[in-house]
Amino acid sequence: MNKHGAQNTGKTIKRILSYMKEYKFRFIFVLICILLSAVANVAGSMFIGTLIDDYITPLLGSTNPVFTGLLKAICVMGIVYLVGILATLFYNRTMVSIAQGVLKKIRDDMFTHMQKLPIKYFDTHTHGDIMSYYTNDTDTLRQMMAQSIPQMFSSAVTIISVVVAMFISNVYLAIFVLVFATCMMFVIKKIAGASGRFFVKQQQSIGKVNGYIEEMINGQKVVKVFCHEEHSKEDFDKINEELCENATEANKYANILMPIMANLGNLQYVLIAIIGGALALNGVAGLTLGVIASFLQLSKSFTMPINQISQQLNSIVMALAGAERIFNLMDEEVEQDNGDVTLVNVKYDRNDNIVETEEKTYMWAWKEVQKDGSVKYTRLTGEVKFFDVDFGYNPEKIVLHDITLYADHGEKVAFVGATGAGKTTITNLINRFYDIADGTITYDGININRIKKKDLRRSLGIVLQDTNLFTGTIKENIRYGNLDATDEEVYAAARLANADEFINMLPDGYDTVISGDGGSLSQGQRQLLSIARAAVADPPVMILDEATSSIDTRTEAIVQRGMDALMTGRTVFVIAHRLSTVRNSDVIMVLELGRIIERGNHEQLIAQKGKYYQLYTGAFELE
Repeated sequence: MNKHGAQNTGKTIKRILSYMKEYKFRFIFVLICILLSAVANVAGSMFIGTLIDDYITPLLGSTNPVFTGLLKAICVMGIVYLVGILATLFYNRTMVSIAQGVLKKIRDDMFTHMQKLPIKYFDTHTHGDIMSYYTNDTDTLRQMMAQSIPQMFSSAVTIISVVVAMFISNVYLAIFVLVFATCMMFVIKKIAGASGRFFVKQQQSIGKVNGYIEEMINGQKVVKVFCHEEHSKEDFDKINEELCENATEANKYANILMPIMANLGNLQYVLIAIIGGALALNGVAGLTLGVIASFLQLSKSFTMPINQISQQLNSIVMALAGAERIFNLMDEEVEQDNGDVTLVNVKYDRNDNIVETEEKTYMWAWKEVQKDGSVKYTRLTGEVKFFDVDFGYNPEKIVLHDITLYADHGEKVAFVGATGAGKTTITNLINRFYDIADGTITYDGININRIKKKDLRRSLGIVLQDTNLFTGTIKENIRYGNLDATDEEVYAAARLANADEFINMLPDGYDTVISGDGGSLSQGQRQLLSIARAAVADPPVMILDEATSSIDTRTEAIVQRGMDALMTGRTVFVIAHRLSTVRNSDVIMVLELGRIIERGNHEQLIAQKGKYYQLYTGAFELE
């Protein structure tokens, strides 16, 4: 492993240990139990020598053997073994609770951090790959903490205890075992090092496979409609083949390690028997049959933890690879917000001055703290202006050029243009999902860079082309737009969006539970709920991004009346392919390649006989 990789591994281990700090007392209990288990194991091996030399051998030459001493010794060792078994049980159960507690904290921190990431992160990472952080990567951590770590500690303590016991039994045989163990460690390093690299690649490949599967599941209808099954299968085969190759290489080395170590252990066992017998025949002091038998058992106790360590190394490498992926997510730069202007609930006092209040007045204002410490309140009206705005998702490729527009309170502004012209990008800038490269955007005369993003977005209502519903009741999904909304306000919003009729036809009405993004509802019904959700938020600015594109023409006429009521008194930005839905807009802006090429109301643009005229007279659908 290179120096950079070693540093990353060290940092990853430190971060994992930092999550275990609150469990330090339980961990100390685990260490004590491991010590008891290891001592019991070594004591059992040492007892074999005492059993043979002090009890069994004298009884063999006795005409009237008395087994009392032997039985007492066996009972004592039985108690020792029982303590070891209970200690093993306790530390394993405790480590499981520690592991689950740590994983819960990691998942909480990961999810909390994910909520702070900018939209750009989710636009550039597949959802399946993100999901694998919570599933596959955390599962490798669970296995490491619940099994590998205690096993490694237990093995390390056992090895130290056995080495001490070996030197107490016989120095010559102990030195031989250490020399042989050095050779075994060399083999472990070579094989485990080879497998470790591929275990890291395996984790990355699993993320890719998960991402592709999630993508295909979401788009399964499209795949079938366009008979894309074979091509999808070919693409999946490629990334699945990559996973197969990495997993094969990783597990190939991992699977051969255990048999090699087991056979080396058996070879050591035979060599100890031969060397020990030879030394005993040559009169080495203190080397009795019982000592040799005890030493043989100690050699098994010495080899077994080395085998266990070699076996757990791969799990630890894989877990560290998963942990590194998790911590990379948690180290992603969060969405920056340096705004100092907040949105507050206000009312007029007796002198007609705006004052802040805790009451629910449905009247809002921007709160600015001036340099002299005074507070300025600006009534929230929804006046949005762009001044010479340039923007590119990639700084090297600008997609919006010199955008200037004015949307006064209560105005309806429509954007039309071909796909990729920059319509949705403009609305993304109003929300500050992305920050502009050049120019200025103001909201009620305030630069939006000064407004807290949370407060800015609270003042906006958005209806997207792609609806997103959540598992829960119809009522809860509508209330998602305003968690403080009363039931009556939810019902009113549904009526405004003309969703009330179909909701009341559902089995449990507003209490009907939907799941799986509302798969049991039609696309139009889901869109109506999305419109109702925006309505219950009661924002001064509405953004309608293809809001009626998924609704049939008949339903659109019904919804349009509700939309007109929803838009009354609000600043509205509309994106639509159906030009019939924007003809009553106050201002229509025609975009092409990120530039506004025409602007005016419907009659003015028709009279100009430019791009809008060509689109409108050629077809009502903008392709």
